[in-house]
Amino acid sequence: VGDFLFYGMLGVVVGGRLGYVFFYGWDSLLQDPLFLFKITQGGMSFHGGLLGAIAAVWWFGRKTGKNFWQVADFVCPLVPVGLGLGRIGNFVGGELWGKLSDVPWAMIFPSAIQAGGWNSPEIREAWLSGSLDHLARHPSQLYQAFGEGLLLFILLAFYSSKPRPAAAVSGLFLLGYGCFRFMAEFFREPDGHIGYLAGHWLTMGMILSLPMIFGGIALMVYAYRRANSLSRS
Repeated sequence: VGDFLFYGMLGVVVGGRLGYVFFYGWDSLLQDPLFLFKITQGGMSFHGGLLGAIAAVWWFGRKTGKNFWQVADFVCPLVPVGLGLGRIGNFVGGELWGKLSDVPWAMIFPSAIQAGGWNSPEIREAWLSGSLDHLARHPSQLYQAFGEGLLLFILLAFYSSKPRPAAAVSGLFLLGYGCFRFMAEFFREPDGHIGYLAGHWLTMGMILSLPMIFGGIALMVYAYRRANSLSRS
């Protein structure tokens, strides 16, 4: 487990950065190829981190003589714990906020109003006077922590508590995360430099989640069909 953590963290960090640059910062990369290494600019992409983690699973399995699905099915039920804590970190850091909303639990994210957030005396004074109430937003980070974190963890823990065909647990992870992330995108503010891709609702996060949904379904179908064919042979 300790050895895998090293490969896993390396895959997530490298894949996450590459994913952000290619999925969300392509224009910046074309203007400045060194943007890839400017880690203080931009961020990381979950979908890129996932690809990096898949590469790490493959490499670790190859080095240890394990089947790819043995490693992947073991790791997938644990991933939502990290995802949930990561979204809570986004919430605490006041980043990746949601859309403007008047729901009773809407919150004000100072950095969405002005760079520097609470460090700005003007923002703090306006908040105390109540003049920022119309700028309250969905705490979409908490929605994601609940869906991609807690609910997905419970779903995978229950499903993997009994023997399942190889690749089925991994397929359910892809399907579950893709669905939860797709739904969360309806409440999350899209990246400012990309915005909506179509119809004032379609985001890059939705586009990147669709292959996970269809891939997860296909993987589970493959896993059970393969298990049934092996049991008959």
